[in-house]
Amino acid sequence: MAPRPFWKGYLKLSLVSCPVAMIPATSETERVRFHTLNRKTGNRIRSQYIDAVTSAPLEDDDGAKGFARGENDYLVLEDEELDAVQLETTRTIDIDVFVPSDEVGWIWYDKPHYLMPDGAVGEEAFGVIRDAMSATGTVGIAKLVLYQRERAVLVKPRDAGMVVWTLRFGDEVRDPSMYFPDSNTDATPDLRKLIGQLIQKRTGNWDPDMVRDPVQERLLDIIASKRKGRPRRAAPKAPEPASNVVNIMDALRRSLAGSRS
Repeated sequence: MAPRPFWKGYLKLSLVSCPVAMIPATSETERVRFHTLNRKTGNRIRSQYIDAVTSAPLEDDDGAKGFARGENDYLVLEDEELDAVQLETTRTIDIDVFVPSDEVGWIWYDKPHYLMPDGAVGEEAFGVIRDAMSATGTVGIAKLVLYQRERAVLVKPRDAGMVVWTLRFGDEVRDPSMYFPDSNTDATPDLRKLIGQLIQKRTGNWDPDMVRDPVQERLLDIIASKRKGRPRRAAPKAPEPASNVVNIMDALRRSLAGSRS
């Protein structure tokens, strides 16, 4: 069963708008999760907020958001004051600029979400905007309130729908020139040729199994064994670390020989 949309609103381009719905494009619901238990009783342990000074338990209605003005000095903000700063972008993806799709580097991409029309009434407008971006090779940049902050988002056509990527803030992206300084070290032609042959030998098609989680699979196997009362299998022995490679050329030749065999 398809998950329910976690956001509904409008996609807007100038005077054209249409109702849309959005769901996260990724999921962590299948990840194995554990509860913290009291080993003696087998009961779950419950977390509880307490006052940092008096150690008294906090009642549900006593919690408030505070902004630190100094050490142990906080300015309390009421829910009504926080609601007052909500923006129009809470429910509207208003595309105000388009950029070539290849100009936005991968490092700016944060979280993907699938965007689709919310009902038949908006399908035509949605399709026109999507197809126009595909034809021009562009993506839309807009503002949207998600995860309690207004964020820049990138709207990108994808198959019969669109993908909305939240974009990282400017101060979150580090300048690569600080970590990748110019280097005058050039590999010799023979080394480049051998590396090229090794890459060619190992080139294949993308498969989602390439990013499967073996730790998750082992956890599920342990859980299944314990449910059936079977003894737990011993953990596989970790491989010995490889020794340092001294001669790159010899290592590449041995790698190619192993690929052929």
